[in-house]
Amino acid sequence: MKQDTLEGKAKTKNGVKRLCFSIICILLEVIFIITIVTRLNEYAEIINLFTRILSGILVLGLYASNKTSSMKMPWVILILIFPIMGVGLYLLIGLNGGTHKMRERYAEIDSKLLPMLPDSQECLSKIKEKIPKAGNIASYIQRNSQYPIYQNTDIVYFDEAVKGLEAQLKDLEKAQKFIFMEYHAIEDAEAWHKIQDVLEERVKAGVEVRVFYDDMGSIGFINTDFVKKMEAIGIHCRVFNPFMPGLNLFLNNRDHRKITVIDGKVGFTGGYNLANEYFNYTHPYGQWKDTGIRLEGDAVQSLTVTFLEMWNAVSDKDANDSDFSKYLFHYDYAAQQTGFVQPYADSPMDNEQVGEEVYISMINKAEKYCWFMTPYLIITDEMTHALCLAAKRGVDVRIITPGIPDKKFIYNITRSFYHGLVKHGVRVYEWTPGFCHAKMSVADDCMATCGTINLDYRSLYHHFENGCFMADCQAVVEIKNDLIRTMGECRDVTDQYQTGRSAYLRLGQLFMRLFAGLL
Repeated sequence: MKQDTLEGKAKTKNGVKRLCFSIICILLEVIFIITIVTRLNEYAEIINLFTRILSGILVLGLYASNKTSSMKMPWVILILIFPIMGVGLYLLIGLNGGTHKMRERYAEIDSKLLPMLPDSQECLSKIKEKIPKAGNIASYIQRNSQYPIYQNTDIVYFDEAVKGLEAQLKDLEKAQKFIFMEYHAIEDAEAWHKIQDVLEERVKAGVEVRVFYDDMGSIGFINTDFVKKMEAIGIHCRVFNPFMPGLNLFLNNRDHRKITVIDGKVGFTGGYNLANEYFNYTHPYGQWKDTGIRLEGDAVQSLTVTFLEMWNAVSDKDANDSDFSKYLFHYDYAAQQTGFVQPYADSPMDNEQVGEEVYISMINKAEKYCWFMTPYLIITDEMTHALCLAAKRGVDVRIITPGIPDKKFIYNITRSFYHGLVKHGVRVYEWTPGFCHAKMSVADDCMATCGTINLDYRSLYHHFENGCFMADCQAVVEIKNDLIRTMGECRDVTDQYQTGRSAYLRLGQLFMRLFAGLL
């Protein structure tokens, strides 16, 4: 072990203190700005007029924007009812996608990396001919995210996160050239220590090791000296968007991806982070349900590109890669499986919600059934309409959500969507043993997704995410069977939410939804 229990608790406590301190500072900044503007409005008519004009311009801009109404209407209502607070909050966290400079940096890196991925027109033609509806979705992903579809890749599905961890440890031990790891949350505790032991040994053997994590996601798990510790043992480490007091136009965007790449040959992704609770080493919310996949073969190139994009684009102060070819290369591999697999990434730096569009496309293409598992259910009108319309067409539409929440406020908002769905035929299940964190969908025994993308605004619009679209492979069947087993452990709450809610409850839920885009 790298530290004893008391030290681990101290680091977690320090991280929580830093989070609380930063949030308090940001709140104080907001209060200060609102107070100053309010006072100026009281004493200077010209300032009051300027505030009203600015509010009007923002409302008109939001109304004319290409954003979904579910995202822009809460802001419009907030700004109209509370102009000063609404404008202040919107300028602080409503603007999505960072600064112009940040967008340029990502575009520059992508212009170098994405063209290095292989041409897959032949593979795309095959899937279109074999499974037209899956081929249509694969075509959308390739055209709009530039991530190709592959064959010659073996897929292993893990119905428990701990199985994925065990497989990762075995593959990490075999690394010869490089290891890339990118995670939303890393906890400096037992699960990570198992990984770190292997990484240290590989560093000594001459393997290049890079670790990348999101500061907000890890803030309650590790302390600020984590990067120094990693660098001291030869592990290159970077942090995405450090969370600190100050007006930060990039504050609303976090790195929610989960990726491990080994030598460009083996890759892992899925819903789980590298913290104890994901592997049921600890049980803060009952049992934890998470899933993942292992890829070996050609498709790993896309995971490599996704990692290199973030590593090189996140900051203009770090020394970046000048030669990507040493990480992106062809090697001889003969897969035993013949299915199709398409890892893809989603970014708030562009205006394309790839994650949401893939889900909606699967719903629209489904003919027999379309099932989901998600930890949160805060969806747009477009996705609500797609789910309900599919159910009306006679498609068996089901959604599995947690039985024990990790965030009660968000859980209440999740439940506020149930009635609007079940009254049109969608079935909703809550997993009673605990918290299901997996993000999956499966349709018609022929296509499925597994990755990091929740059915909520934050995942679909604000975060850097990644997923994997699969078709005509054994993993699709295994995901379906896992969802069937999971539903056997759920309570079916469909009938409970058929009859609607009291006026008091509806009013409360509508109020909470005003802030859904901020969560």
